[in-house]
Amino acid sequence: MKKLPAPVRVLPLLLAFSFYNDYLKAQSLPQDTPSPAWTASWIESTVRENDSIRPAQYFRKTFTAAKKIKSAVAYITSHGVYEAWINGKRVGDAFLTPGWTSYKKRLQYQRYDVTALLGKGTNSIGVILGNGWYRGSLGWGQDNRNRWGNTLALLCQVEVIFTDGSKMVIGSDDTWKTGGGSVQENEIYHGETINAGLQQAGWNTASYNDASWSAVKTSANDNSILVPTINELVRKHETFTPVKIFTTAKGEQVIDFGQNLVGWVIVKAAGDAGRRITIKHTEVLDRDGNFYTENLRSARATASYILSGKGEDVFEPHFTFYGFRYIKVEGYPGELKPENFTAVAVYSDMKPTGTFSCSNPLLNQLQHNITWGQRGNFLDVPTDCPQRDERLGWTGDAQAFFRTASYNYDVKSFFSKWMKDVAADQRPDGAVTHVVPDVLNTDGGSSGWSDVGTIIPWQMYEVYGDKQILVDQYASMKKWIGYMESHTDSLDLYRYGWHYGDWLSYRSGDDGGTDAITDKFEIAQCFYAHSIQLTLDAAKVLGQTADVEKYTALLKRIKAAYNREYVTGSGRLVSNTQTSYVLALQFDMLPEGPMRTKAASYLAENVGRYGNHLTTGFLGTPYLCHVLSRFGYNDLAYILLLQDTFPSWLYPVKKGATTIWERWDGIKPDGSFQNAGMNSFNHYAYGAIGDWMYQNIAGIKSAAPGFKKIIIKPIMGGNLTWAEGTYESAAGLISSKWKIENNKVMMDVVIPKGATAEIYVPDATGKDYAKYEVVGGSYHYEK
Repeated sequence: MKKLPAPVRVLPLLLAFSFYNDYLKAQSLPQDTPSPAWTASWIESTVRENDSIRPAQYFRKTFTAAKKIKSAVAYITSHGVYEAWINGKRVGDAFLTPGWTSYKKRLQYQRYDVTALLGKGTNSIGVILGNGWYRGSLGWGQDNRNRWGNTLALLCQVEVIFTDGSKMVIGSDDTWKTGGGSVQENEIYHGETINAGLQQAGWNTASYNDASWSAVKTSANDNSILVPTINELVRKHETFTPVKIFTTAKGEQVIDFGQNLVGWVIVKAAGDAGRRITIKHTEVLDRDGNFYTENLRSARATASYILSGKGEDVFEPHFTFYGFRYIKVEGYPGELKPENFTAVAVYSDMKPTGTFSCSNPLLNQLQHNITWGQRGNFLDVPTDCPQRDERLGWTGDAQAFFRTASYNYDVKSFFSKWMKDVAADQRPDGAVTHVVPDVLNTDGGSSGWSDVGTIIPWQMYEVYGDKQILVDQYASMKKWIGYMESHTDSLDLYRYGWHYGDWLSYRSGDDGGTDAITDKFEIAQCFYAHSIQLTLDAAKVLGQTADVEKYTALLKRIKAAYNREYVTGSGRLVSNTQTSYVLALQFDMLPEGPMRTKAASYLAENVGRYGNHLTTGFLGTPYLCHVLSRFGYNDLAYILLLQDTFPSWLYPVKKGATTIWERWDGIKPDGSFQNAGMNSFNHYAYGAIGDWMYQNIAGIKSAAPGFKKIIIKPIMGGNLTWAEGTYESAAGLISSKWKIENNKVMMDVVIPKGATAEIYVPDATGKDYAKYEVVGGSYHYEK
């Protein structure tokens, strides 16, 4: 694996390589500037298209700049996804722009500095539009296309300032032309077909003769929903060369890139004109080592490349992405050689902020898998999976993983953008939808999923110390509480609607009564209280005193109702599952004192009853080890973390996983697969354990919003002999490193300037700590 020094777009050789190093000069500018005064018109293609295929649409415009140019800025957006060029040079280095939002309510535009791409004299603008999320296949069912419309459209405005101070605006209008090109099919789920023989060489340059192209038509669209881009755009990152090229028992030619990633493969090939190369993508091989795609469901995930016959062609998709480790190659002219296949990882260009490593290689691989699960599923929105016919912004997955995500990367802008769509798609009655952007058109309101509307805003405030996210989301937070209030019965119980519950919790597959099923309304009552608490906390920060009083009283009633309904006389919980105890303790549902202590002992007892295995699903897993540590069961938390048989975090690691799986046993011990109808091998939710690893093994915790106050307190255990973590917090770089040598703990800590910290230095047993209160600086301790 290697890291590109800068994301680079490899174009077909039919496009002149002379500008190969020039196009990156047009970079996306900071978007927090005044919106343009739009004078451009929306334009649409008039080229007749086959409705079943719907190739990419090409647009171009030539214009003259009569004077020397001082500066130029381009504003671009579209219905569909776009790539743009000026004078044959790529505008920016991002992909799948303008990104995915709730298009009827919020449509982003991008702003680019294109000064270096323009010159005095004749210039040209060229844009390609693909189907993208706007009108491509999305979700399930026979009629899953055209979620926001069935017509692609472009809005482009270039504002030029000349050296003499005069100005010129070139906007999309009815003088533009439209035609076709090499991108013949493009679907996010199904892949892309590129016919190099149809490439119109130089189509995006000023010298191209577009006499055969058609006139565009203008259309009326609502510009009031246009918003500047606030999040990082999707860009290229790591590249991979094949680690193995082989032929399976079925005779399939397969390439293994060694890492389950999200992106595509750049292919180089030369051969007869019209020859078709077909590339299929998958995450895993079956137990016989053959190519396996059943878990992709209806997603074809196929790249089809048709040779030009004019020497070597270089193929790379424009408007799709694949989740894969392996590719199957058919129709390639000649031997498969490593130098002709390069996999490229593509994801939102977030800044890395955290590192974690320790003396246990399996835990290091787990951290690797967590990080790659985040990369592959943080592609403009936080998706559940990147490979099958889904790839949706599931709200429950996102809230479960947020804290881990925020350690690994700076996700402030990423989630600020997405949370605006959470609020935009929120139902009038306050229910938050299951996925955002909402393509399922369900009623929403599932506990643990809809609570994304309160959990992520508050956790963002804790992590970044910026009240603006609370200001932006507070009305949405209150609406979600209002929805649950309106459906609370006379006993103060929230027992309404349909809920996913503790999704994908342990199922034994037998009738022995060992399935870990937690009552969905018991879960709902816990998350109801939790959301009230977080909204109450936000009200305090924002000075909403009337709401503080209201939610304080409501919280007391909801917790009291929980204890009446779901806690037995002996202190056990009705469901008596790990998740039930975890949620009750994490959300302080039980009275302080002996009842909490007893519940924690019941949790530990339950873990032991399953042979020291977890049984939690999506809602219980993020908090399991946190609760055990909080109530004095650190050793048990380590035992669970290091468990390597099903169900556990390390079971997939020992099965060769390079990302987090959707199910604890996506591949069963005998090598067979779980239900192919729902069996992703790149699903970040269970990676939420990363938060506990950062906080308790490396020992980096926040004690005040924005890490202005820090607690460094590593927990010894698991036979670890060293661990280290770094975190580039809102306050600055935090580092915690410790190792045990000769029965002595040596610890090095860095605290950022302006922050304060409590540093707890353990002895080798982890039982005795020395406490130090410090300010920003570097510190070394031995104990």
